[in-house]
Amino acid sequence: MNIHEYQAKELFRKYRVPVPEGHVAHTAGQALSIAEQIDGERWVVKAQIHAGGRGKGGGMKVTNQLAEVETFADRLIGSHLVTPQTGPAGRIVHRVLVEQAQDIAHEYYLSLLIDRGSQRVSVIASDAGGMDIEEVAAKTPGKIVREAVDPAIGLQDFQCRKIAHGIGLRGKQIHALTGLLKRLYRCFRDNDAQLIEINPLARLDDGRLIALDAKMSFDDNALFRHPDITDLRDFDEEDPKEVDASGHDLSYIALDGNVGCIVNGAGLAMATMDAISYYGGLPANFLDVGGGASPEKIANAFRIVLDDPNVHSVLLNIFAGINRCDWIAEGIVQAIRDQQIGTPVIVRLAGTNVERGKAILAASGLDFIEADKLDDAARKAVAAANGETA
Repeated sequence: MNIHEYQAKELFRKYRVPVPEGHVAHTAGQALSIAEQIDGERWVVKAQIHAGGRGKGGGMKVTNQLAEVETFADRLIGSHLVTPQTGPAGRIVHRVLVEQAQDIAHEYYLSLLIDRGSQRVSVIASDAGGMDIEEVAAKTPGKIVREAVDPAIGLQDFQCRKIAHGIGLRGKQIHALTGLLKRLYRCFRDNDAQLIEINPLARLDDGRLIALDAKMSFDDNALFRHPDITDLRDFDEEDPKEVDASGHDLSYIALDGNVGCIVNGAGLAMATMDAISYYGGLPANFLDVGGGASPEKIANAFRIVLDDPNVHSVLLNIFAGINRCDWIAEGIVQAIRDQQIGTPVIVRLAGTNVERGKAILAASGLDFIEADKLDDAARKAVAAANGETA
């Protein structure tokens, strides 16, 4: 789960991580009022969406004119902001963050994230902040500093000092970064975060370090421990189909292809998408119905997948263990009848009660394409999506 920059900065404040003075505004009038109350002579207005590259997309402005704060906020709120990370459709801006502008001497990059390879939290830093960190890593990897944190002892002072030296900090700034990093690590650990990213972390003209930006994401599986974090979820920033799926205990991620996928188990779902790609197709989604897929869940899975107009065939691939193939078959029959599905449906069943499941499908008299193996099912699904016969 992702949260907005202003929400991440509120969380930073609880851990005494320095951030600029500022507040969120939902109207241009609120933006002007906030700017009037903030000390200083310059202000920053930032669009609040779950995507990076807002500055490149025209979603950020620095001004020393109060009237421009109101005018720019009015222009942003309600607009579609297109950035390198939103795709051509962009995102609707519902709110802006108004902050005190800072006198910046240098910009750094800083993040904490889960390194799947080492299975540890890793700290990544660079003195090339404010830029695309991927480009920096590719062209000048020597500018990237990495430190893995031993979960048994946590982030250590010597690691913080090593990071500080690696990005060119000296003197009191080393001590300042050490304290900031340790507070960020506690914030990460306490809240079951998956990512904290600050780009840029700024060194001001007076030597202070301050987080000018803040991005945070959290482990969905741990949200039951953090109702306060769960309350920060912004459904407007999520795919409606993904929100709908989560309400039915389905794991769904929209993709760009034309072959819909309904599978039980994340590993099998990935293998299914690989098989579709192998035969020249493109999966339209990832959808895992889980281990206890009732007929109702299967029916909802069909409805959500077919809500995508790009889906030209649906591949249902079930290897039943905890699941039962007869349950799955009942769900397929219910979905095709109730939803009057005309899109080609390819069904591959294996495992518990498979013969009973196949019998239910055969007795239904409904039009579907049967497959016994994954590669056969994927080949038929790709052919059907292209209007061909496998």
